[in-house]
Amino acid sequence: MRGKFITIEGPEGAGKSTQISFLQTTLIDRGFEVVCTREPGGTRVAEAVRTVLLDPESRPMSIDTETLLMFAARADHLEQVIEPALKTGHWVLCDRFTDATYAYQGGGRGVSIDRIGALEQWVQGEFRPDLCIILDLDVETGLARARRRGAADRFEREQFDFFRRVRQTYLDRAAAAPERYAVVDASVNVQDVSMQLLKVLDSWM
Repeated sequence: MRGKFITIEGPEGAGKSTQISFLQTTLIDRGFEVVCTREPGGTRVAEAVRTVLLDPESRPMSIDTETLLMFAARADHLEQVIEPALKTGHWVLCDRFTDATYAYQGGGRGVSIDRIGALEQWVQGEFRPDLCIILDLDVETGLARARRRGAADRFEREQFDFFRRVRQTYLDRAAAAPERYAVVDASVNVQDVSMQLLKVLDSWM
């Protein structure tokens, strides 16, 4: 039986890593085999692309270059990790996927939705996540949390309005397809976020 593909999205400081770990433990306890991965990244090639994309020294980088690098990494990730895992019945939890490209490169940078959609179709065909969970919180809180983690990467150095557009794009995408998205309030404490995720998972399953 083919596995399920769940992506976890959200702006900076939303706590994705912590909640992915919680979801992984929950699914394993329920008898599922789980693969956790991330974007950009997940393979040797994609991790090398990630280094370039996040390195503050990579500035300036054209918007087209950034978008194409995201999809180049995604193509390798799909072929090498995601699709093989799903075919063998594993559930895949991914920290960001194509919704992040719509949010960051589309909403944040202003790349046209049609252009991103064309690349999505080229790289993925009809493949889409079974469920996309968006961890949502206000920009001020998210950036404050992110800054406490240490030095800011190339994206974290963007201006407030950039992240406001990113957040709004996530919420707009969720509102447009509620059957495939779930929005979770990530402004509360870690345990409360986990309980919301558990309710989402139970309802969806």
